[in-house]
Amino acid sequence: MANTAQLLRRQSSRDIILKSQKSIDQMELREMRGRLVPKEHHSSGGNSSTHHHHHPPHQHHQTMFGATNRAFLGDAFDESTELEPEAFGAAEASTSKSKADLAAAVAATVEASQEPDIIEGEKEGEERESWDNKIMFLLATIGYAVGLGNVWRFPYLAQKNGGGAFLVPYFIMLCIQGLPIFYLELAVGQRLRKGAIGVWSQVSPYLGGIGISSAVVSYIVALYYNTIIAWCLIYLLHSFESPLPWADCPTRLYANYTYDHEPECVASSPTQFYWYRTTLQCSESVNEPETFNYHMAIALIVSWFLVYICMVQGITSSGKIVYITAIFPYVVLIIFFFRGITLKGAADGVAHLFTPRWETLLDPVVWLEAGTQIFFSLGLAFGGLIAFSSYNPANNNCYRDAILVSLTNCGTSLFAGVVVFSVIGFKATSTFERCNEDRANLLALNKTTNLPVCDLEKELANSASGTGLAFIIFTEAINQFPGAQLWAVLFFLMLFTLGIDSQFGTLEGVVTSLVDMKLFPNLPKEYIVGGLCFSCCLISMSFANGAGSYIFQLMDSFAGNFPLLIIALFECLSISYIYGVRRFSDDIEMMTGSRPGLYWMICWKYLSPIAMLTILFASFYQLLTEGSSYPAWIASKGFTEQLEWPHWCIVIAFFLILSSILWIPIVAILRLCGIKVVEDSDPAWFPEAELKEVHGIVPHEPTEIERTIFCFNMDGTEGMCCPKYGLPEKSLEEEE
Repeated sequence: MANTAQLLRRQSSRDIILKSQKSIDQMELREMRGRLVPKEHHSSGGNSSTHHHHHPPHQHHQTMFGATNRAFLGDAFDESTELEPEAFGAAEASTSKSKADLAAAVAATVEASQEPDIIEGEKEGEERESWDNKIMFLLATIGYAVGLGNVWRFPYLAQKNGGGAFLVPYFIMLCIQGLPIFYLELAVGQRLRKGAIGVWSQVSPYLGGIGISSAVVSYIVALYYNTIIAWCLIYLLHSFESPLPWADCPTRLYANYTYDHEPECVASSPTQFYWYRTTLQCSESVNEPETFNYHMAIALIVSWFLVYICMVQGITSSGKIVYITAIFPYVVLIIFFFRGITLKGAADGVAHLFTPRWETLLDPVVWLEAGTQIFFSLGLAFGGLIAFSSYNPANNNCYRDAILVSLTNCGTSLFAGVVVFSVIGFKATSTFERCNEDRANLLALNKTTNLPVCDLEKELANSASGTGLAFIIFTEAINQFPGAQLWAVLFFLMLFTLGIDSQFGTLEGVVTSLVDMKLFPNLPKEYIVGGLCFSCCLISMSFANGAGSYIFQLMDSFAGNFPLLIIALFECLSISYIYGVRRFSDDIEMMTGSRPGLYWMICWKYLSPIAMLTILFASFYQLLTEGSSYPAWIASKGFTEQLEWPHWCIVIAFFLILSSILWIPIVAILRLCGIKVVEDSDPAWFPEAELKEVHGIVPHEPTEIERTIFCFNMDGTEGMCCPKYGLPEKSLEEEE
């Protein structure tokens, strides 16, 4: 969950020309360039002589799409060097272009000035950022999708829900739900060239609420997600201490000047005590916030400052941040892998994770959790993927990107599962051997009552999800490593980078939406990012108290799950039944040169909505029948107990859900009443005619199967799902 704050803002083509033609006044050249573009595109569809005057025939196949989207050309567009003739046409880019040619080009703009709509579209396209290169886009998207859930959520779910058998529903849900929605978001962002709000308003003015809902839920999730980064910073700072502060129980000074270990720590464990009492300073219920946690407050301020600095500095740092935050977690996972498989008991841990228990496939909860994990691990419906792809070139192969990133994400989950359970196997084996030693010592003393029960499988199954896995179980295993400080530093650095690049992508969904809505038209993007981070930092102080971890769990349980499922459902329905599957497939064929297969169209229109509706209703049913609770730390007992959420927490949970999803019907209803919540904007410029010419696109004739399954009619409509609200622009061929 990486953003355009990490990408290098590419200069538009007018800026590149400005560098190579220094003798022309800056404003005059900008106006000339803005008017020349429509003339060139006009001529490409009709009179080819003018087009070839600026682009020689031997370079025609290198036509670029979008004034700023020359992104994936590598060093050919290095701004520190002259523009190479092969990249942009020798006549236009050369610094030795004669004054006579320039004068003729300026004169030609008079003829082109009669096409204001195209000019405005091109100017809007010129203001859009674009990725520095393809590698940066892929790393940013992988960093966004691969997050903490891959490391501390998937391994727990797998061993809990049937081990190797869990992979069956996991990959089925990936195929019918995860991949299709991921593909859809990348394609629609690349086609419409806007953030989530702009995209869905473009599909239909009544659907602008989908984009607003994505922005709101992204803001809420970013608000509490950064708390994890703050926890990682606290542990990272103390990882340099020797011995590690969570390795042994602290001592207490009594009134008689004697020392002894803290009873609460002895009753639990050093890692649990350090997590609940030292780091979180947990109270015994969410109703008892107790004292303010100053250490947590400072960590939150630092973490939000780091997020802001990374997002802003990423603009001028040549994309180094995204390379570090996306690649470093894999380096650490590989190091831990080779360390883990050499530990005693590692094989038992990995075998416990992947040994299939096929009877669990009959449990609907297993399928529910598989679908939920796929959905959230890919980061769908936040708006971040749409924002990322909107900065891609119009001819980028979004299908290949969707397959690559999705499979990388799932492969990372499997690899992380092996790493985690090799370490858990070592911990379980060590505990099992100590238990046997204690049992043998008691038997040697002829004590046959109250003997400890030693069970390796029970120890292996005693894993945890989320914070319990990272800050309790894994740290306890690291304590037993030689050179534990080094392993602790690597582990928490990995968690920090996993969290922070996902945080970038989550905030990008908010920032891009605000920019596209033009709520602050004269405010630079850097100030918008700063305002968001500052407001989140202030609100996040609610986590810096004894009940802060419980508030975190409340938001984590309700703020993201249900709203994101509902938003993704509306995204799928909007493309399938309003924009039109046939039209969407035409767009993808135009961008990539190949048409989506029948399988993807069936998923978008039928399978994915059915899967999301099933998960949604099953989740609500499970919530109503089983209720919801949270683990509260009971200091006197030294362990956690499940407590029911109080009524005021349930009210907050419903408020969090409704504050996100109610924008979808509100915007539609207000639009019907003539009130515009989201102002209409011109479509972003898109080189439709050029793409069709380059890819040799001809009108697609629906097959008999397509007519039967999707209700395609001969006149281009799709039965009851005929698009009514499309792009107001006409194709260039129609204008000719």
